[in-house]
Amino acid sequence: MNKSTLIFTGDIGFDKYMNKKWEDKNLLSLEVRDFLTSGDHLIVNVEGPLFETKTDDEATGAKALIHSMDPAVGDFLEGIGADIWNICNNHIMDAGKDGIYATLENAKKHNALTLGAGRNEEEARKPVILNEAGGIGIIGVGYQRACRKAGADTPGCFSWSDLDEIEKAIGEIKKNKRWCVIVAHAGEEFTALPTPYTRERYLSFLDMGADIIVAHHPHVPMNYELFPNKAIFYSLGNFIFDTPYQRSQFNTEFGILLKLKFSEDSFSFEPMGITIDRENERILKGSLPLIFTDVQKEEYEKLAPLSAKMFIENTKKQLRFLKPEKFTDATDEDFYNNFYEPLRSGRVPGETLDFQIIYPLSQKASEGAWKESRLENVKEYILNQLQ
Repeated sequence: MNKSTLIFTGDIGFDKYMNKKWEDKNLLSLEVRDFLTSGDHLIVNVEGPLFETKTDDEATGAKALIHSMDPAVGDFLEGIGADIWNICNNHIMDAGKDGIYATLENAKKHNALTLGAGRNEEEARKPVILNEAGGIGIIGVGYQRACRKAGADTPGCFSWSDLDEIEKAIGEIKKNKRWCVIVAHAGEEFTALPTPYTRERYLSFLDMGADIIVAHHPHVPMNYELFPNKAIFYSLGNFIFDTPYQRSQFNTEFGILLKLKFSEDSFSFEPMGITIDRENERILKGSLPLIFTDVQKEEYEKLAPLSAKMFIENTKKQLRFLKPEKFTDATDEDFYNNFYEPLRSGRVPGETLDFQIIYPLSQKASEGAWKESRLENVKEYILNQLQ
């Protein structure tokens, strides 16, 4: 085949409000189903293990962030044509090694290839190769430290911080394949534009030779950035995912389905906006979010402080949800101390949740450079979350 069409979804989690919804024949609207089946391959992000375990849908705080799914979800995924499962994410190890082993077997049973995680580092790093459109190689990577890194003999993910191994994997693909696609589970949750260190990391992947980066994990839709015959899609948001934790934040009911069309010489893309109907817990075709637009470097630099300010406010909401006893009545000083705590939970300096970079950037919003941006829809999208 000298052409190929790949379709990507955002996060899928069949628990909490979505528990048992795989049994609903009307879970996906006709327009959504038609879009999902209009390509040659469907790449889904399976946000947690498919493993029989007791789940606590009434859990609160940090315990509410544990995810696993009924193994029957594999039947649903096969039914919508998902032939490539990205399992490189921060929840795939929520049921330990038994959970990831069961998920790998479930994928095999349902004729699906897996991406970005495995029984060991060799399996986690192994690309999916498609001999179409001049050849397409796909690798999956996940952020430190929550996407638990695979070892020589231990299960886990291909870490986005293993830069030498990522460059090696890209190089191997590009030796005889036209395209290299990286599926990245990374970036900060509930923000509009990528943090500088997230953007820089993805740019480094392009410099290594990757052509396309498709990301999820932030649980909200984000912008994209186009280059000559390359692109970064910073977040597709949620697909089938709905929890109390999600509902405590803005825009988590919106997402994007992304269709990438490859030939041997070029690519194009077609997005579909989707909306989670929270009254009936169904996935409907929706409008494309205002944030889903091409944000080039010059505009990004103007808008990044405003986005950082919004991210700070959404992080305060997150802390109030997860630790109400500590943060419900927290002062600005309390939040500041939390942001600058050197051992702050989840922080990887210069990579993940580094508020010692994000907070000073947010303070620059008062300088007003964002007002000069021509991207009125992006400004509106961010400002709506600051009111």
